[in-house]
Amino acid sequence: MLLLLQALAVRAQQWRHGYDLMKETGLQSGTLYPLLMRMTDQGLVEAEWREPAQPGRPARHAYRLTAAGIILAQETASHTTVLPLKASLA
Repeated sequence: MLLLLQALAVRAQQWRHGYDLMKETGLQSGTLYPLLMRMTDQGLVEAEWREPAQPGRPARHAYRLTAAGIILAQETASHTTVLPLKASLA
């Protein structure tokens, strides 16, 4: 969860798609989406359906941290070592 929290905190106010979070963190969909659902249930993340940018494409969920999620991200960042994100390893 810390890796996902860190990735969302980088752009806390920006809506992020799950696929982008998968690429950034290296988490598989079977790990990422249950984490996002659990974090949403805990009030750390908000999710909404976003209409497609191009006609004919499906709607997609987008995610971002809530105020509680931002606070938790700040608290954990001050107590933990920053984890390298997959994108920064390349």
